[in-house]
Amino acid sequence: MKKKRRLALRTIILTVLLAAIFYTLYANLTKDTRKTAAVGEEAPDFVLKDLEGNEHRLSDYRGKGVFLNFWGTWCKPCKTEMPYMENQYQQYKNQGVEIIAVNAGETNLAIETFAKQYQLSFPIVVDDTGEVQKAYGIYPLPATFLISPDGKIVDYIEQSLTEDMIKNYMERIKP
Repeated sequence: MKKKRRLALRTIILTVLLAAIFYTLYANLTKDTRKTAAVGEEAPDFVLKDLEGNEHRLSDYRGKGVFLNFWGTWCKPCKTEMPYMENQYQQYKNQGVEIIAVNAGETNLAIETFAKQYQLSFPIVVDDTGEVQKAYGIYPLPATFLISPDGKIVDYIEQSLTEDMIKNYMERIKP
C-alpha cells in the first residue's frame, strides 16, 4: 500500500516537473522578440509607396519633424484620431512638421475609401510586407513615433490620441 502511494506521489511530482520544463521551453521558444525602436535612437529609415505609387523615404524628411503614425482602417482608435491628425496637419505642415501615416498592409481600395471618408491630405504609405512595422516593433495599433528634424526618435506613443495631444506632440517636433 505504501509502495503504491509513494509511486503515485513520485509520478505526480515527475509529471508536474516535466510539464514545467516543457512550458518553460515553449515560452522561451515562442516569446515575442520584437524590439521597439528606442527613444533617443536614430529612427529606422524606410522606403514605402503611397497610393499613387510615389516613394516616400523617411530620411528625405530630414530637417522636418515627423509624426509617424501606424494605423489600420479597421482600428477604432485610428478612426477617432485621424480627423484630429488632419486638423493639426493643416496647422503644422507649413511650420516644418510632416505626418506620414503607415497603413498596416491593407488593400488600396480600403485605404482610399478611408482617406476620402476622412478627407486626409497627409501622405499615406502602405507597409505591404510588414517590414517597417517589424523594424519599429509595432503592435498593437495605433502607434505613433515622434521624430525630430535630425532623425532621432523623440517619443513613442502606444495609445489613441486626442487633438490636444497631437497638437502638443507637433509642437515638440517642430523645427
